[in-house]
Amino acid sequence: MTRQYDLIIVGGGIGGSALAATMAKAGKSVLLLEKSTVYEDHVRGEWIAPWGVAETKRLGFYDTLVAAGGHHLAQHVTYDETHDPEVAEAMPLPLDMFIPGIPGPLCIGHPHHCQTLFDEAKQAGVLALRGINLTKVEAGTAPRVEYEHEGATHVASARLVVGADGRSSAVRAACGIELHQDKPHHMFGGLLVEGAEGWNPSRQAIGTEGDFAFLAFPQGKGRVRVYGSYSLAERRRFAGEDGPRAFLEAFRMNCAPDNKYLADAKPAGPLFSYFNNDAWTDEPFVEGAVLIGDAAGWNDPINGLGLSITYRDVRIVSDLLKDNDDWSPDLFKPYAEERYERLRRLRFAGHLQSILDAEFGEAARERRRKYNERKAADPTLGAHAFAIMAGPETLPPEMFTEEHKRRVLGETQEEGAAA
Repeated sequence: MTRQYDLIIVGGGIGGSALAATMAKAGKSVLLLEKSTVYEDHVRGEWIAPWGVAETKRLGFYDTLVAAGGHHLAQHVTYDETHDPEVAEAMPLPLDMFIPGIPGPLCIGHPHHCQTLFDEAKQAGVLALRGINLTKVEAGTAPRVEYEHEGATHVASARLVVGADGRSSAVRAACGIELHQDKPHHMFGGLLVEGAEGWNPSRQAIGTEGDFAFLAFPQGKGRVRVYGSYSLAERRRFAGEDGPRAFLEAFRMNCAPDNKYLADAKPAGPLFSYFNNDAWTDEPFVEGAVLIGDAAGWNDPINGLGLSITYRDVRIVSDLLKDNDDWSPDLFKPYAEERYERLRRLRFAGHLQSILDAEFGEAARERRRKYNERKAADPTLGAHAFAIMAGPETLPPEMFTEEHKRRVLGETQEEGAAA
């Protein structure tokens, strides 16, 4: 027996559950299929940029996330071994400056975030199933899926299949949608810690010293999600049983004295490290199927924009589906065009951020020192940070060109070409 739905969404994480809840509230029948039985900490995004927070408001999830423990951040500090910490802390960046009505980024633990939206989808009337083994996906004019659940095999069909199933998307593979990736350029590790009450709970921070760069995003009540960037040549640096403690010890920096509260904190989850790179699709749709979130490609995690990208995907796709009766492929062309340019710009921002913050040694240190001096005189050299906070569409196209990149890095045209 084949059951019929308006949408079948594969992947019950943040994007899949948010889209399922949104479309169910719009009166559509939705089947949501999630592989896991329990959401676990896999060191996924827990920070939503101000422009992403605005998307949660437009979708109607903001109050739900705040009620579930969402924690706003009010200020940002950039530390670096090339300047005194007192100077950095004397001029924190106010994070309510980017989007009117948005007090700053929002942090919430990923497993709890997923469960909150999955429950929201069920309450909206979605048939939401856990412990699924997806065995077949077919797009085309008659989209359908086959899956195993609780020892039985099921078949379901729909007007549209949505792939919200992450980086290794089975839906993307079944649809033959090509994924482009650039080469990894550094390692990136993440760990949740607790007992860091000494860390300012309203302050996020980044910094570079020696052969390590850090990011810290507090979640309130002494919990902080910390990340670290380090060289590809040291990919096994924090492996093994002693890895989490060695990782936290790397946070002890002269340029960031309060990092001692992070280094002394207790791990509250696993440490995962992975290659940092970007991935994208030219057109994240075919007849009968569309991709959202990481399934459609992702931005370098050094920008921390996975959740913001996903929420915008959900908002654009759901608006298209709610406003149109014809769900043929042409419907998704505006989504594909906007997303392609969005990720192109964020790829540019991430590349700059990686060069400035996640390259090490004397040459990299001198480049950061000169960059900070020049940026003080010309704030446009830091415009890529505005794209990360306020959204890539807020800057003019010339801010995402090779010419601007050379200006930011202080390179001549010949040096840029050689790089």
